[in-house]
Amino acid sequence: MEGAVVIKAVLSKGRYYDSVTLMAVARQLSSTAGVADAAVVMGTDSNKAILKASGLLAGPFAQACDTDLLIAVKASSSALACAAIAKAEELLKAARKKDAGGKAERCRSLGAALDSLPGANLAVISVAGKYAADEAMRCLEKGLHVMIFSDNVPLEREIELKRFAAKKGLMVMGPDCGTAIINGAPLAFANVVRRGDIGVVSAAGTGLQEVSCVISNEGAGVSQAIGTGGRDVKKEVGGVMFVEALRVLLHDAATKVVLLVAKPPHESVLKKIGAEAKRAKKPVVAAFMGADPADVAKLGVAAAVTLEEAALLAVGLSRGENPDAVRARLAQRQAALMALAEREARRFAKGQRWLRGLFSGGTFCAETQVIFRRVGSEAYSNAPVSPFKPLKDSWKSLGHSFIDLGEDEFTQGRPHPMIDYSVRNKRIMEEAHDPGAAVVQLDVVLGHGSNPSPAQDLAPAIKAGVAVAKKAGRHLAVVATVTGTDLDPQNKAGVEAALRAAGVMLQPSNAAASILSSEIIKRLSP
Repeated sequence: MEGAVVIKAVLSKGRYYDSVTLMAVARQLSSTAGVADAAVVMGTDSNKAILKASGLLAGPFAQACDTDLLIAVKASSSALACAAIAKAEELLKAARKKDAGGKAERCRSLGAALDSLPGANLAVISVAGKYAADEAMRCLEKGLHVMIFSDNVPLEREIELKRFAAKKGLMVMGPDCGTAIINGAPLAFANVVRRGDIGVVSAAGTGLQEVSCVISNEGAGVSQAIGTGGRDVKKEVGGVMFVEALRVLLHDAATKVVLLVAKPPHESVLKKIGAEAKRAKKPVVAAFMGADPADVAKLGVAAAVTLEEAALLAVGLSRGENPDAVRARLAQRQAALMALAEREARRFAKGQRWLRGLFSGGTFCAETQVIFRRVGSEAYSNAPVSPFKPLKDSWKSLGHSFIDLGEDEFTQGRPHPMIDYSVRNKRIMEEAHDPGAAVVQLDVVLGHGSNPSPAQDLAPAIKAGVAVAKKAGRHLAVVATVTGTDLDPQNKAGVEAALRAAGVMLQPSNAAASILSSEIIKRLSP
């Protein structure tokens, strides 16, 4: 019968593969002729939820454990589905063989690694969260600075590590530190940016990426970009590393301006930051997203509402420009966005009114909510910013919804959404089928560690979503920004061109995209 599909599924007990390998195999299966959908994942609860939403949660999968391998294929015939399963097995065996036969030097202990690279003074840790703290302590005891990429590290262990490091004059970046640029070397998720005289301290990974890219794209550059992990500025941790990094940059001869990025720090941490800033002989800019700029300005810093504004202020101060002139240019840009929103708002059908934000960067999800507060409407998120409410189910949008796809419920047992677009692509299609959805807002983050072919993976889903809405007599606006530079490996100009061809309304920053989306929504009738 035309349109019929067959689903084949295989569960392998105790067969572990890393999530990036599994993503690559699933991508190859999905591109096979006759295969409508495919999943190759570990049996975590989050992956099973995704399989259920996709109609691929076969009977045996419901009882799968985190260490079980799940392969599911939806194809136009039983023969094609079985062939795809066999292909998956071949690809997985090839990947295992390649890993085993690699020629790169593999050190099986910290001591062996230090013997191999005796001049090293920084360790990057990316292991399961329950092991990360122990590994970090071993590195600190050896006199190494530490960047902990791992998340799910207990708070008490973070406090222990940072207090120990502070006594030894060492830095602990993280846990859950996704980005840093040290002496020009990008670490983890980081972009290729110009060197310069602006130093960045950030408790927000994608926030650091955004400001460093804006700075570089403006023709300025970064001296150092130090990530601390988001919990560092909370009361419990006390801003130990955030304040220490600020001190380091204030005494760094190569740094002329310091830029601070975070969600609002605890009041006790703000006092520490203010004490350092007021003694500083260098200008300091701060973007504490969601905080009252007037309160932030009392710290003796130039306060910014958005990441883009903060980066442009830092560039202006580096060049000796008056901050008021920078803000005047931003006001002109926002006026142009108002006019664009007015034109776009006329294209929607009756009943379309919802904004749906699907973000790979948690900082962008937060910044968009801060900007959307101006609309004065109720909204929901799996990472809500006051006064918005938590979603009961992160897998299903409700009204105006802002989803951080990098939260644990989406990333356990699968690659980060900056790498793997499959969950977001499925969500785009769900929003396209919702008669109330008007605007879908996206972020696309380039750089080392991110998806190597973002346009190839994302543009088809956007085109399909727009087509679904159009067929139903509706207009779906897709607003996005590309965080990256022309020096990044993904070819920023090419990515932007492909997204525009797919119908995306591209903006130069997440702040600009958020303003445009919010202004469109303001003009739609309830």
